[in-house]
Amino acid sequence: MRLATLAALALAVTTLPATAQISVGQISNYLNSFRTSQAEFTQINSDGSISTGDLAIRRPGRARFDYDAPNNGLVIAGGSQVAVFDPVSNTPPEQYPLSQTPLSLILADNVNLGRSGMVVAHGGDNTQTAITLQDPANPQYGNIELIFTPDPVTLRQWVITDDTGAQTTVVLGDMRTDVGLGAGLFNIPQEMRARGLSE
Repeated sequence: MRLATLAALALAVTTLPATAQISVGQISNYLNSFRTSQAEFTQINSDGSISTGDLAIRRPGRARFDYDAPNNGLVIAGGSQVAVFDPVSNTPPEQYPLSQTPLSLILADNVNLGRSGMVVAHGGDNTQTAITLQDPANPQYGNIELIFTPDPVTLRQWVITDDTGAQTTVVLGDMRTDVGLGAGLFNIPQEMRARGLSE
């Protein structure tokens, strides 16, 4: 009886996962489980400066970062573009394609992290899991590291490394999912008209 018990215990130990990290499939399922979300955020920039604000996400392809004072900046992803509005300038926002940013990977209509070459690092334990993603067709655009906690799976922060190697960290407060977010929040031309800026 004693030998059988020891054998059973040994079998149980050998079948436990080496770590209790969240799987790639679980992360994909989590990101696809909601279409909209909101959270407060703290951003640590590559120069060490810190900003705070409110984030709104509406997949596919839309996000809005409203920065608190004294920054008062605004970044909108929408219409396949990212627009950076300068609060002290009356010039049109700087714009570039969303597809050229790592953020586009988690704003996709259907997030599939199982695509070949998309996951470049994945690891963790029973307290948190980190996964680093890049566009396999365009690795030169940089990457995004996402950090999740389990039970239930929740996105806590991300670190974007751009094409120059500069890193921006965004730490999220409690995320509220499936919230009502109007499409106008993510409309870059509409925001420009509201600010009196020419398109």
